[in-house]
Order: sequence, then C-alpha cells, then structure tokens
Amino acid sequence: MRKWYVYVLRSLKDGGYYIGYTSDLKRRLEFHNKGLQRSTKHRRPFELVYFEEYTSKRGAIKREKELKSYKGGEGLKRLLRRSPASGGTPGSGPGGPGFKSPRPDLTTVRYFFGI
Repeated sequence: MRKWYVYVLRSLKDGGYYIGYTSDLKRRLEFHNKGLQRSTKHRRPFELVYFEEYTSKRGAIKREKELKSYKGGEGLKRLLRRSPASGGTPGSGPGGPGFKSPRPDLTTVRYFFGI
C-alpha cells in the first residue's frame, strides 16, 4: 500500500512555512531545495519541520487543505508548538502514547527540527 504524507517545511532564509503533500518526502524536500518548485525557489533552503503519514491520497489532500487554512494563523503555530523540539511535552501532541486519530487513514505524526 502506498503511503502519502502531508508536510510542513520551514524556510531557513525567511522563516516562513510551506505546506504540501507527497508520496516521497525525501524526494520532495530535495525538489524544493534544488529550486525546482517555482513558488518556493526564492525562499531556499528549507528544512522539514513536521509531517503526517496517511494511507490514502484523499486523506492527505484533505489534511493539506486544512493545514493551509491555518497558514499564518494560530492553528499552525499551535500545531508546531506541540513539538518536543520546540519545548512541547513528548506525547502531549498528536502521535504520542495513547494517541487516537480522528482520521482513520492517519498513521504517523512526526516533528523534525534541523534534520
């Protein structure tokens, strides 16, 4: 079964965020950092700060749209603040012990800062 990912990148140039979805996180990050994505090439380099793994493309697209509606707002900042790397408590946010997803196709949530 193919996995799909919703991801958040942070620009190391301007500190802004980019939200997208893909079936290959590593390839997609390289694509952004090589300047092959027209909408982000002027903001390179990027680091992966967050991703969620889905079992369906439909679920990933739906979540991407939801996260994009947070963009620049408190919802995205709150999501990223839950990260243990940014001072959150491990297990207190999505994906921690006892995590019960409201989305049946969401399988994994990970925070990354400074990969």
